[in-house]
Amino acid sequence: MALFSSLSERLNHIFSKLTKRGRLTELEIRQAMREVRIALLEADVNLKVAKNFIAEVSEKAVGQQVLASLNPAQQVIKIVNEELIALMGPGNVKLEVSSRLPTVIMMCGLQGAGKTTMCAKLAVQLKKQGKKPLLAACDIYRPAAIDQLKVVGAKAGAEMFEKGTQDPVKTAKQAVEYARKMGFDTVVIDTAGRLHIDEKLMQELENITKEVDVTEILLTVDSMTGQDAVNVAEAFNNRLSITGVILTKLDGDTRGGACLSIKAVTGKPIKFIGVGEKLTDLEPFYPDRMASRILGMGDVLTLIEKAQEAVTEQQAKELERKMRENSFTLTDYLMQFEALKKMGGAGALMNMLPGMGGKLKLREGDFDEKKIERIRAIILSMTRKERDNPQIINSSRKRRIALGSGTTIQDINQLLKQFEQTKQFMKQMKGGKGKRLPF
Repeated sequence: MALFSSLSERLNHIFSKLTKRGRLTELEIRQAMREVRIALLEADVNLKVAKNFIAEVSEKAVGQQVLASLNPAQQVIKIVNEELIALMGPGNVKLEVSSRLPTVIMMCGLQGAGKTTMCAKLAVQLKKQGKKPLLAACDIYRPAAIDQLKVVGAKAGAEMFEKGTQDPVKTAKQAVEYARKMGFDTVVIDTAGRLHIDEKLMQELENITKEVDVTEILLTVDSMTGQDAVNVAEAFNNRLSITGVILTKLDGDTRGGACLSIKAVTGKPIKFIGVGEKLTDLEPFYPDRMASRILGMGDVLTLIEKAQEAVTEQQAKELERKMRENSFTLTDYLMQFEALKKMGGAGALMNMLPGMGGKLKLREGDFDEKKIERIRAIILSMTRKERDNPQIINSSRKRRIALGSGTTIQDINQLLKQFEQTKQFMKQMKGGKGKRLPF
């Protein structure tokens, strides 16, 4: 699903009507702004935020410079883009690093927002930056919370500190002392959540901040709850003075209200967004990139970053050489599928391409993990010679490969056909230079 697909489609429809008219009158712009206001409210954007946003855009859009320009519709879209960035930004806000290590990050939020898993996702991000994080288990109330942190922490390759059901404030303090002694540069504290905000929860969090020198207080909120997420953020901020927000479940049926309202209501930045269930599905939040995606302009910078994470420069150069020499093999073909999987799949990538968000409807099952696993099983059931020279794969070889991979001869024929089509496509790309995307 495209990020904020409903809002994006509505805005694109509104602006497409403007671009067809050529020169615009002040009345036409104000009418379009009324439609934008309705679209924002339907996306669950805070009423006051939507009202102020439209006022800011309208004031700039009906100026003489816009009305007298050769392409006023483009000028209006440019102003909307700039105001969206200002609303959510203005820029990416990185995590603070304490001058006296370890840096302490206290994670807080209500139950169900994905806070414990987010601790592990954050640990993955920190490790990418060369840091050594320690996870501190301070949620002693939710059944199996400590066990869950232990499991996700192990998957993230991060050590966990826990003292059972003793006072969470004491555990947090001991975790920081342990980190300092053992050389951990960052402590991520998983605190207790509640089904709703209450005095006991807030008091416990405040007690931790009094006993531990906390660098960051990050609030995890479920973006699918819309205005409720904004209300939760405001309540936590009023008591704790949070330093930032992590929005989860942005890969779901999210209307966009929380993302567009939180900064304006709390004054605190969104620092990360969760875009999937995997521990790697956490992205730094860039207001300009998000504005581009909302307006259907794509997010090429994030796409490039994902490609660079999935494929090393050496692998890219080797692939380019093989394409140039027409020596691309089935082993290389499998590597491209696995890189695509790392990048989030074809659907997620298409949503980052300008003009493609929500327009390309991939069939269910296209580039899904099961399909990639089937391709992997088939290729790994081949001999090295067969992978390098698929033209030698005759009927008897296909039967053996099908038996070894748990697939059918029809699956193998389909794979070989797709491989040949890919090679033909790559021949047409041979003249290009630079790092290619791995698909």
